[in-house]
Amino acid sequence: METLIWVAVVVVAVVAVAAVGYVVLQQQRRNRLRARFGPEYDRLVAESENRKEAEQELLAREQRFSQLDIRPLAPESRQTYAKRWTEVQERFVDSPAMAVTEADQLVTAVMAERGYPTDDFEERMSTLSVAHAATLDHYRKAHDISARAARKEASTEDLRQAMVHYRALFQELLEEPAERQDRAGQDHADHQDRVEHQDAEHHRRHDNTTGR
Repeated sequence: METLIWVAVVVVAVVAVAAVGYVVLQQQRRNRLRARFGPEYDRLVAESENRKEAEQELLAREQRFSQLDIRPLAPESRQTYAKRWTEVQERFVDSPAMAVTEADQLVTAVMAERGYPTDDFEERMSTLSVAHAATLDHYRKAHDISARAARKEASTEDLRQAMVHYRALFQELLEEPAERQDRAGQDHADHQDRVEHQDAEHHRRHDNTTGR
């Protein structure tokens, strides 16, 4: 009898450890997906029936992305595209709607040359979310404005905003991975500096108020 009790205790302990391990792994996966997909994670969770379904979709996106031949642009192509973007921006002054259309076409051309699928907009968004989550919302907003522009429902200011949104993704697509990492690191450092400055300013004002 005593042996059976000890066996039962061991089994319960093993199950408990396995359960804790499963929860920890789930949380680690969730944190990783949040870090990688950013706002896209929250958007997909809000639109899905449950969090698990959303996370499964994001994992499927990663799997599909891993099967693509995504490659950086050759230096000559980067220079050519950068020059074309400058020309498009200059044409915005005289023909805003046409410039926005050309900006959309230019972004699509860069995506195609780098190996991203471009046939369907939703497929583009799905693929871009894996490697360009930070600028994904820019692309979505630019696309929405372009659609309104096609219906003659976008103002000049709307079109200007579309150019800003397109440029955010365009510049990121042109960058080498190392450049993106350096920029991300610098952005993080700048953010930390701002936080520390705000904290210092808060303490200074508190000290002045309390007379310390």
